[in-house]
Amino acid sequence: MDASALDSAFWLTAAGIFCLLILSAFFSGSETALTASSRAKLKTLADKGATGATSAMKVTEDSERMIGAILLGNNVVNILSASLATALLTRTFGDSGVALATLGMTVLVLIFGEVLPKTIAITFPESVATKVAPVIRVLILVFSPIVMVVRALVRGVLMVFGVKTDPEGKLLALREEIVGAISLGHSEGAMEKEDRDRLLGALDLGHRTVDEIMRHRRQIEMLDADLPPDEIITKVLASPHTRLPLYRGNEENILGVVHAKDLLREFDRLVRGEDRTVQSIRDLEIEKVAMKPYFIPETTTLDEQMREFLKRRTHFAIVVDEYGALQGLITLEDILEEIVGDITDEFDVVQKESALKRAENGDYIVEGQYTIRDLNRAMDWNLPDDEANTIAGLVIHEAQMIPNEGQAFSFHGFRFEVAQRRENRITRLKIRPL
Repeated sequence: MDASALDSAFWLTAAGIFCLLILSAFFSGSETALTASSRAKLKTLADKGATGATSAMKVTEDSERMIGAILLGNNVVNILSASLATALLTRTFGDSGVALATLGMTVLVLIFGEVLPKTIAITFPESVATKVAPVIRVLILVFSPIVMVVRALVRGVLMVFGVKTDPEGKLLALREEIVGAISLGHSEGAMEKEDRDRLLGALDLGHRTVDEIMRHRRQIEMLDADLPPDEIITKVLASPHTRLPLYRGNEENILGVVHAKDLLREFDRLVRGEDRTVQSIRDLEIEKVAMKPYFIPETTTLDEQMREFLKRRTHFAIVVDEYGALQGLITLEDILEEIVGDITDEFDVVQKESALKRAENGDYIVEGQYTIRDLNRAMDWNLPDDEANTIAGLVIHEAQMIPNEGQAFSFHGFRFEVAQRRENRITRLKIRPL
């Protein structure tokens, strides 16, 4: 080692290398913090008035441009520091200085320029991001011309290999990211199953249509307008529902919807008074009591229909197909149940509980009309509901036939046995996980 080499130039060069290592640490930590930080948390901080969070939100909007600028700065300082170290140690130690510079800068850059700042940034991503964002924002503006050229070259190379970048991909993947985070939180024990089901149910409203959850026309309880008034009142009182469709002649010919309260008001008007008796109910004109029917197509999404219910201030709609034929009905409660689960009362508790029960041999006895989605939520299964809405429909779809009683099938990791069939309908099934 030459003692004369330890002059002012030596110490200035060493100080320059030290400053470049600090810049390398800054760039490495900034890249990790800005890419690892949650935009949702940054948005919360920005709403509270944190200016750094606002800058971080703007910087991370174009992640490709941000990473390009940071990597450009990081590579420049790393290469420059390595070059200075090589020149410095070569002048001091001769030819062996190249090996010493390579070894020394590798250790320094690895520990102080990469691992240490990245560890701090990944531990406190939002905090670090809000502090470095204003500086990175200026850096992006300075390096913008170079980054644009690099970006064009990169995209050109990718196009040669048939790879196309999708600028909207991040936005389109936001929902999947939220769904994945919710499912991961449940699997790791940070979220209860009920909370997961509510959140996922709310996210699914825009992707599900009314025909998936509606009450099928076979299950609709209806009133015949030609029945005597006393029989109509008896039917309304015996029904667990407060709204019943009114038809005449053919069930497709729906005249309106009778609300139990409206019928009670009309009944009260007819029987009260000095010259009126209970016999006055014969004068009841049920069509005047009925509300105008509200028809909707079966392809309406659940979130759109919920907005329409709230806008119209009604809770009841009749579902028809493209030809106007009756398919079923849907209520606001049906949509809310997709979020919060079954809403039961004293009239339907027994019905809900009997639709799914477990036998002594371990089989699950399920009503054929039970929806796949409800079964998945109740049992935490993953049966597909793309081709069918009910369990019976799934078995028919997979079997490509209407099976007879006693026939069994195995698919999707479960064994399905037809326990009961009525006419062309599968009314009860036995299901067992394989």
